[in-house]
Amino acid sequence: MTSDAPSGDGVPHDVPTEPSVPGEVVEEIVELREEVDQLKEAVTSHATVDQAIGMMVALGRVTPDEGWAVLREVSQRTNIKLRNIAELILIWGRNGDLPSDVRAPLEEALDKYGPTQIPGAPPPP
Repeated sequence: MTSDAPSGDGVPHDVPTEPSVPGEVVEEIVELREEVDQLKEAVTSHATVDQAIGMMVALGRVTPDEGWAVLREVSQRTNIKLRNIAELILIWGRNGDLPSDVRAPLEEALDKYGPTQIPGAPPPP
């Protein structure tokens, strides 16, 4: 509500005295921003997992579904989030480093689903 008359509290009457945005709208804006942030994170995570599946397909000579199963199995066996396993696989693809606690379960999973050994792994005895 506005008016042109001066007020006793020193606030000009041409300035709204009630909030211009109701509290419910502010809450909805905050919730929507949080949802957008979560969706952005999900898209990034999904891309990382898809790239790691692609590496499994290329290096492990498995199908995309089998590549997904390999990542899932390694995640479960190592108790590391699948997204983090995917990140480790991508790092391994860039610099050749893969933690031994991930390498062994990855080799076993690929042996289960695919015909090859992980490149860079020592030859079997």
